Amino acid sequence: MIQHTAAPTRPWSLGRRLMLRLPIAVILLGALVYISNATTVPWNNEPTGQTIATLSADTAVTFDNPSHITLHTTGDFAVEERDITFDATRPSTGEIQRIHMRIRMPQTREGGPQVPSSGLSGIVFMHGAGHGGTPDDSFGDIASSMTSAGFVTAVIDKPIWSTNDLTRDYPASAAAYDQAVNLLRAMPQVDDTQVGIYATSESTWIANYLLEQDAHIAFQILLSPMVYTPRQSLGFLAAQDFALVGANDGYQSIVRRVFNADTSLLGFTNFDLQGLLNPRAYAIPTFVAYGSKDVMTAQVDGTQTILELAHQAGNRNVTVRSYPIANHVMRLGSNEEVGTPFADEYVTDITNWAAGITAGLTQTSERVAGGTIYQSIAVPDDLQSRRGLTVYGLGLHVSMIVTLLVDLVVAIIAMIRSIRWRIHMRRALRRGEEILRQPTTALGFSHGFGTALLTLTLTTWGTVLLFAAGLGQVIMGVVQLAWGSAPDEHPGIMQWSWPVIQVVCTLVVWAWSGVFARLIEVASDRGILAWPPRKGSIHDIVTGREPVLASTRLGRVLFWTTVAAMLHILLFFAFWGLFVY
Repeated sequence: MIQHTAAPTRPWSLGRRLMLRLPIAVILLGALVYISNATTVPWNNEPTGQTIATLSADTAVTFDNPSHITLHTTGDFAVEERDITFDATRPSTGEIQRIHMRIRMPQTREGGPQVPSSGLSGIVFMHGAGHGGTPDDSFGDIASSMTSAGFVTAVIDKPIWSTNDLTRDYPASAAAYDQAVNLLRAMPQVDDTQVGIYATSESTWIANYLLEQDAHIAFQILLSPMVYTPRQSLGFLAAQDFALVGANDGYQSIVRRVFNADTSLLGFTNFDLQGLLNPRAYAIPTFVAYGSKDVMTAQVDGTQTILELAHQAGNRNVTVRSYPIANHVMRLGSNEEVGTPFADEYVTDITNWAAGITAGLTQTSERVAGGTIYQSIAVPDDLQSRRGLTVYGLGLHVSMIVTLLVDLVVAIIAMIRSIRWRIHMRRALRRGEEILRQPTTALGFSHGFGTALLTLTLTTWGTVLLFAAGLGQVIMGVVQLAWGSAPDEHPGIMQWSWPVIQVVCTLVVWAWSGVFARLIEVASDRGILAWPPRKGSIHDIVTGREPVLASTRLGRVLFWTTVAAMLHILLFFAFWGLFVY
């Protein structure tokens, strides 16, 4: 064991240590509280609990038909499928995707009505969110149902090229869907003036670009339309769903920071799509369908905005239907279950509507019908990209990862050194060698810094795991909600973990203040803080002869890399609002 030769000093009193420790804790905590409040983004959920009372609970769509035009219904015809392919070029890059297109044609049933040889109406189905989507796994039931009512339908591979969910090229996707529209128009059985679209969720953004490119789309069916920009729509989705699953307000504050990020810094420009609230996108006959269990769309604001834009375009032919118990894709029950049926009379309603519209008839049923349309919070239309916040957040997270990786490498080296040291000590004991002059640990920590470092590291990582568990439960709850499941009546960890983490983080800050105060005390006793420093004090510390932290260089490096990593974690917590009390 190393023998220290410095003159003994009188131990600091408890009061003196507290007088040093308290301002350190105040400074540390004050800095973290300041960061949490500086990164807080204002968010107005008002008005809450908005509703639109429908004019009738009956969702049926009827028309005045004085000439008794035959309007076919589901099941009148058999369905024949044929597959073709075409190349869709992404204009911005020239990239080509080979598109598989499945066309369903109505065929005469034995003893049933005859299929007209020409003048049929067509519908092109447009995929919602997700990386893929093919004619084999999308729209099979609804397309077949509408074909059996006399429509020629088309389902294509989702045009994605080399993009992903964050870099989707919506104008290019619109051009690809328009190719499918034109292929239907070119068929001799199809009336080229009566081809419409069926767009769901994400593709309702694409529909805006499609109607801008092609003014001859005859009609549109919009299932759970998003209406607003991705930043506003997804911000609404996350904020509402975090609240519905019972997440603590602290976790909900994470949403505010995320959806105010300047994603263009990372090359993601789709967050703020331009030209979505365009009256031309609603200038044609439009059927809008919502489900009461849909927790992803702003139904009241969306309905009001669609009606307002349609009226600006001179279009009064907008039909809105709200289906009780239906989810985001108008199904009953969880989306995870194969074969989940559509809600109520949804298929019949859209088929009847499309048949009446393409026949040029006047609708007699109420324009807004079904269940009461409800929206829990307002669309956050004040969201914006905050570059300063984004730059700081990115810099913090990158530096945190770097410091954690460096600390991990140093910790692995220290662990290997410790194992080798233990093996060496055991061999020395077996041989009866003199070990009095050996350090008591492999890293040579002194004054309890090794134990304090281990305790604080484990406590901090425990807090990180608790934070991850709480946030993970929130995310899983939101996913299950989107799939159609009801929120848990007992939120559990997502509710109580946030205040617990706040308390633990405050205690960790207090503990760190004790470590730094102890460091100052020992350094003062060694004469380092005197001016000029005591002769030989710096040399003794550097060589490990009179250590402040540890007698080995590796021990000192491990201490400071761990300090840097753990303080970065506290800064991480501060960025996400853990220190807003």
